[in-house]
Amino acid sequence: MMATLRHSWERVSLYLPVLLMALLALGSWWLVRNAPTVSGPVVERPVRHEPDYTMTHFMVKDFDAQGRMQSEIRGERGDHYPDTDTMEIQQVDMRGFAPDGAKTTATARKGISNSDASEVQLWGNAVVVRQPVGGKPALKFEGEFLHAWTQEERVRSHLPVVLTRGEDRFTSDKLEYDNVSQIVQMQGRVRGVLQPGRPQP
Repeated sequence: MMATLRHSWERVSLYLPVLLMALLALGSWWLVRNAPTVSGPVVERPVRHEPDYTMTHFMVKDFDAQGRMQSEIRGERGDHYPDTDTMEIQQVDMRGFAPDGAKTTATARKGISNSDASEVQLWGNAVVVRQPVGGKPALKFEGEFLHAWTQEERVRSHLPVVLTRGEDRFTSDKLEYDNVSQIVQMQGRVRGVLQPGRPQP
């Protein structure tokens, strides 16, 4: 009896490595079959000009590293577009502050501003006003379209503009104004009304 068992065990042990190899092969085949398939190359979807968030009756303020307010934007509705990092604003009302402390305000029916409000395009009854500072008179720009850089203190338009400087008033078909260089370029039909200076006391 013992001899028969020993003989049977010896015969089984001869085939044991083959059985183990078969089990390992079967397990490998099962793993390969059930492993997740490698996906093809990721195709980037074209970026669409669609808002990722919308605000209504809002106000946004931007501050510099020292905590000084650089800009403030208010609007009835604002749509942020991530592809251009711009905000499209209905009934826009802005305030910007130049390095010398000069305050510039801008209003229009519609505006598009970059992320820090340093550049804004205004449409529909657009008005940009630079408050008087350092003895310089106030400047006011009015038109159907104005492109303003609040920190660089520049205003540009390819449409008719009315420029008021203190008591003086100018109109032109196109305008480009740079407050830093104190240069204004007016093109097309240019008209101006200069008020006489007030006598010094």
